Amino acid sequence: MSRSYGFAIIGCGQISVRHAEQIKKHGSIRAVCDVNRQKADQMAALYQSKAYYDIDDMLRFEKEIDVAAICTPNGLHAEHAITCLERGMHVLCEKPMAITVKDAHDMLQAAIANNKKLFVVKQNRYNPPVTELKKIMRENTLGTIYSFQINCFWNRPKAYYLHSWRGTKALDGGILFTQFSHFIDLLYWLLGDVKNINAIGRNFQHQDCIEFEDTGIVQFEMMNGAVGSLHFSINSFGRNMEGSITILGEKGTIKIGGQYLNVLEYQRILAYSVPLLPESKGANEYGFYTGSMSNHDKVYENLLKGLDGGEHESATAEDGIKTVEIIEKIYAGMNSL
Repeated sequence: MSRSYGFAIIGCGQISVRHAEQIKKHGSIRAVCDVNRQKADQMAALYQSKAYYDIDDMLRFEKEIDVAAICTPNGLHAEHAITCLERGMHVLCEKPMAITVKDAHDMLQAAIANNKKLFVVKQNRYNPPVTELKKIMRENTLGTIYSFQINCFWNRPKAYYLHSWRGTKALDGGILFTQFSHFIDLLYWLLGDVKNINAIGRNFQHQDCIEFEDTGIVQFEMMNGAVGSLHFSINSFGRNMEGSITILGEKGTIKIGGQYLNVLEYQRILAYSVPLLPESKGANEYGFYTGSMSNHDKVYENLLKGLDGGEHESATAEDGIKTVEIIEKIYAGMNSL
């Protein structure tokens, strides 16, 4: 059994609640920190912890924190993670790991220099159909992979961006970072590295509230020879529509779909049939919009295995860097208006 770890939560926004729920099961929340005093005070009261409004103050006074959960805006992940690593803490960072490859590499180097572990939240890896697809790919059940298609059709209304860091290049980075980095992670996790990219982006409905695209189409040529596409948008009318991956191979075709990669929609595989899978968990609910599947219980189970020195399936810092690298390449080559 894992020993009880002391945690701090940096950033008390909506996703921090998912972390707090799991930390209470496996350890203790020693402190929470947010520049918004009201948010910090509310979370501290709810989870009987100490509220701080400045990360340096928290680190000065709290001496029994083993792990920091970084839940701040995307563009602050590197700064906050590096600060915690240099103060002798392990770090679990919400996605995306960072919004530049340089920042992501700096995070990894800080972990290495201070002999600490750095994990990145990639909860969609734990969706039962995705876990099964990874097994199929690892065992080469589909044979040579020819092509693939990834669709991400979600809805983010203008209200989502009002009075927020969201939508800014400096703190958000783009919808591939904030909404769809999980899909880029799965692209790399399932199919390997990317050789060539062509991309186009447009902002159709959010010109007055975001500084980047709200829709994009990407063509990939993979190192393994497969070709494929990614179509992503936050303009699905009224609600999230689909999050899907289709893979066509020498010995079979498979599609995982639903709104959040949570449904096995199609399989036809030579001499193999996917067994009955456990039911996927519900999505993260945030009031007037929904996010990815809520698998933070698995994230923390594997985090603790990793901290205790055992085998685990947590997304590594290296995997997190590859996600950022691929997104950076997409944006660098994107033809946008």
